[in-house]
Amino acid sequence: MEENQQKETLWQRLQHNYRLTVMNHETFEEVGTYKLSLLNFYVALSVVAVVVAIFVVLIMAFTPAKQFIPGFENAGDDGELMRLNAELDSLEEIRVANDVYIKAFQNRLEGNVQTADDLPPDVEKTKETIEEVEENEADKILRREVEMNEIGEVARKGSTGATVARGTPLEQMYFTSPLSGEISARFLETKDHFGTDIIAPKNTPVKAIMDGHVISSDWTLETGNTLGIQHTNDIITWYKHNSSLLKKAGDYVKAGEAVAIIGNTGDLTDGPHLHFEMWHGGKPVNPEDYIQF
Repeated sequence: MEENQQKETLWQRLQHNYRLTVMNHETFEEVGTYKLSLLNFYVALSVVAVVVAIFVVLIMAFTPAKQFIPGFENAGDDGELMRLNAELDSLEEIRVANDVYIKAFQNRLEGNVQTADDLPPDVEKTKETIEEVEENEADKILRREVEMNEIGEVARKGSTGATVARGTPLEQMYFTSPLSGEISARFLETKDHFGTDIIAPKNTPVKAIMDGHVISSDWTLETGNTLGIQHTNDIITWYKHNSSLLKKAGDYVKAGEAVAIIGNTGDLTDGPHLHFEMWHGGKPVNPEDYIQF
């Protein structure tokens, strides 16, 4: 009986009405009056709590915010994480190989030649690079002879495989100068220097001497960024030691069009310059006989 009386008393207290008056603090003027009870207050508070809970559930269900909940796992995220880890491992291998190569190149410049046996056994690509650096002079001469034969074969065909007209003397042809500058080393076939070295200011563009198709646009250990162009009349020109190449293999270029930027890349160089070679009928010719630099 007493327990029921306490419950009724509590219920009555919840239904008891109260007045909430809002007054101006300075003038004590009554701004508003609100009638409420504890029951209404608890009901309103419960409704607000339910609305907030529903809003949070919707955010977690339909936005990426759920990823910030500790312990939440997403199968798609696992696949992406595995892919990123694989790419990171690959980049790390490339970085290690580059570090070893740079160290070996520095040793070579300082006269401390490093052999492939000095490298860790797991750096196979770098070992191949070091072995290439260590080629003896006889191997280099043999490789150069093979390259000359290949150039002669390319010179007898156009870039599309069609036969190119031959026979016009070079003296009767007009060539645009690849750049204007001071000649630092002249053509000397007896010393295996098959071109002319021209010094020019930094960032000077290197231009094609005549129309043609780019047959090579690549980087080599000895000549750095190197570009080759096949022209008519069995003429091939080579532009070596560039800081960057502006054309790729297969591009068609016009006479006077910029194809590279002068630089100092490659092993066989001692300063910014262009090493320019001109081949006719598979044989190197002196560019100074036909071009004013």
